[in-house]
Amino acid sequence: MEYTLRRYRDGDEHALSALCREAITQIGPRAYSEEQIAAWVARHPGPERYRERVASGAIIFVVADDIGTPVAYSLLDPDGHLDHLYAHPQHTRRGLAEQALEAAENHALELGITRLYTEASELARPAFERAGYSVTHRRDFTIPYDGREIAIHNYAMEKALNGLRS
Repeated sequence: MEYTLRRYRDGDEHALSALCREAITQIGPRAYSEEQIAAWVARHPGPERYRERVASGAIIFVVADDIGTPVAYSLLDPDGHLDHLYAHPQHTRRGLAEQALEAAENHALELGITRLYTEASELARPAFERAGYSVTHRRDFTIPYDGREIAIHNYAMEKALNGLRS
């Protein structure tokens, strides 16, 4: 299968929302409990939020399969915050998330951003580390869900950009 890297297009929002939810619910259980997964997926908004994020200045880099369906993506905010990095469960371990991450980094360099930062899940942490991000600290917090506070964690990570492209 051949993949193409491109920017978000109107109409991608439904596929990206579904991709995000499927990644969380199908890959998430490798590191998080059923309760944590339910709370995590519940806090992700629907498709309309992707259009809102792009309208407010975020850039979404999409990796699409050979028929144009998004199978991985990264979402970069204008301040250097890498907010999303997801790959569809049927398309993992092919370097697609890394391609989307590299596109976001190259775009940040073009904008003169000198530091990228993220909050990586237990599962995304290795991809970010391979891309040169360092853990600054583990974040233990709770997510309100179903009338309770569900404990979960992720990792604050960052990468200094030196102005050189790989």
